[in-house]
Amino acid sequence: MGAMNTHPTPQARALRFTLAALSAALLLAACAAPTASTSSAAADSASLDTAISGPQRSDKNRARDVYRHPKATLQFFGVTSSQTVLEIAPGGGWYTEILAPYLHDHGKLYEVQYDSPDAASAAEERAGRASFARKLAATPAIYGNVVVGTLRAGRFSGFPADGSVDQVLTFRNIHNWIKDGEIDANLRAFYAALKPGGILGVEEHRAAPGTSLQQTIDTGYVTEAYVIEHARAAGFELAGQSEVNSNPRDTKNYPNGVWSLPPTYEGHDVDRAKYAAIGESDRMTLRFVKPR
Repeated sequence: MGAMNTHPTPQARALRFTLAALSAALLLAACAAPTASTSSAAADSASLDTAISGPQRSDKNRARDVYRHPKATLQFFGVTSSQTVLEIAPGGGWYTEILAPYLHDHGKLYEVQYDSPDAASAAEERAGRASFARKLAATPAIYGNVVVGTLRAGRFSGFPADGSVDQVLTFRNIHNWIKDGEIDANLRAFYAALKPGGILGVEEHRAAPGTSLQQTIDTGYVTEAYVIEHARAAGFELAGQSEVNSNPRDTKNYPNGVWSLPPTYEGHDVDRAKYAAIGESDRMTLRFVKPR
């Protein structure tokens, strides 16, 4: 019997290099920086750059950085590489591709699948969940430390949601929870999962002030006032607002709501060039804190 070929594939070598580069970036910044706080900030910035530019990210996802600004967004929330981070409803794993390697060595990443009470949505979510599981299983060098849980009717399962989490992050999900009637229960669950001083980071399609609740459900756009009001009702304090994900070209008045725009293009080829020129939606980026 011939000897088994144990040489790593080019992809495996690239992924190993990514993890090694993350550790090296942390060490290099720590040695060069004059103070502990400066060292930590420099190390996190360097390792986040490495995660964002790493080979684990698909070209399709990387092309959306121009709209999603992952580094500026995560830094605004205050995410660091040693924290315990809980991402809600990761979808296809756009942010998972960044957070998993970034938190791999010194932090912890929980990815929480949302169970919708709506039957049609639940069927779609099951298919997406299976695809997400395959994604994680295919590259254990990057995703082997990720813990996957569930959020259902305002309750977490699959991991300890007992006040030990540093960050809860949600990207463009709140409109779904409003439609499902789950928004307040979910916000209370986030509050309970966070440690005192922990951060809830929210990115969401931003509606014009005065947009009605029915318009929100129909279009996917949510007012900042609505999000702030309901987060405060759950116990959070507003700690910051950023325009990093704003898009003044988004007029928010399309036949298929926010889903007319990329990447969904729900109207298919109808006015596709116009929507491509607008780009992805105008988005609020809010940071809330659980009071100490």
